[in-house]
Amino acid sequence: MAYHSVREAMAAFRRAPGLAVLSAMSIGLSLFVLGTFGLVTYNVEVTLRSIERRVEVVAYLRDDVSAAQLEVLQNDVGSFPEVENIDHVSKFDAIRDAMQDLEEFREVFTDLEVNPLPASIEVQLKSEYRDPESVERVAELIALYPFVEDVRYGREWVEKIYQLRRLGGAVAAILGIAFAVVAILIIGTTVRMAVLARREEIIIMKLVGATDGFIRRPFLLEGFITGLAGGLLALLLTYGAYLAVNGSLIDLEWLPPLWAAAGGLAGGVLGLAASDAALRRHLITYA
Repeated sequence: MAYHSVREAMAAFRRAPGLAVLSAMSIGLSLFVLGTFGLVTYNVEVTLRSIERRVEVVAYLRDDVSAAQLEVLQNDVGSFPEVENIDHVSKFDAIRDAMQDLEEFREVFTDLEVNPLPASIEVQLKSEYRDPESVERVAELIALYPFVEDVRYGREWVEKIYQLRRLGGAVAAILGIAFAVVAILIIGTTVRMAVLARREEIIIMKLVGATDGFIRRPFLLEGFITGLAGGLLALLLTYGAYLAVNGSLIDLEWLPPLWAAAGGLAGGVLGLAASDAALRRHLITYA
């Protein structure tokens, strides 16, 4: 039975190779647009994660803070479940870093008789706690210590990063569904044309007692193979676009292997789903 399905599917490709190639190309181009968008979305996500790793809470300390108080603060903050690491920046370290980062003001800093920059602790958070609510909660807890003069964490900046991530996920989902529908329509149209071209054969098979499953299997396999070919074509085109852009315009990262494999297989799954939908309607017509 499996041999019959494979043989009939291959025979369908031999009977109309042009239609099969055109269908695979149409599917490939549809999924290529989706793949390109996926590549862009992934690189935006990588960039946002890179920026997100810099999210930290900076607590500026009073000049009269003692070593014992600093130790208490570091131990307490280090025990917070959200905290990954703590760095202490002394007054000397603060002005040295300022002179390195702001070379145009080096002479100004050098002429100062008193170091105006406060000591601080820089608190890095775990990746799962870099959302605005968690960052704000940690900042509020640190601000309760009386020897902490001020706490900064770039609230607006953190919120914008979080919003961009959510927006990117929503746009990716919407466009993904839209292009999947387009691919299904293309594959479904191809299968319907194949069914119509072989309608007399299908009618005869039903008259001699062939089950719907026996008739459907070759068409389902044909749709799966066509969709899979389109998915692989889309993957090659997306990789070509990646090679053309990477390094020449901007630096990109290629999709994770799981994403690439899922993208190629998505064409086959869409082809199978579209074939099944088209066959159900037409087999009822010929019943």
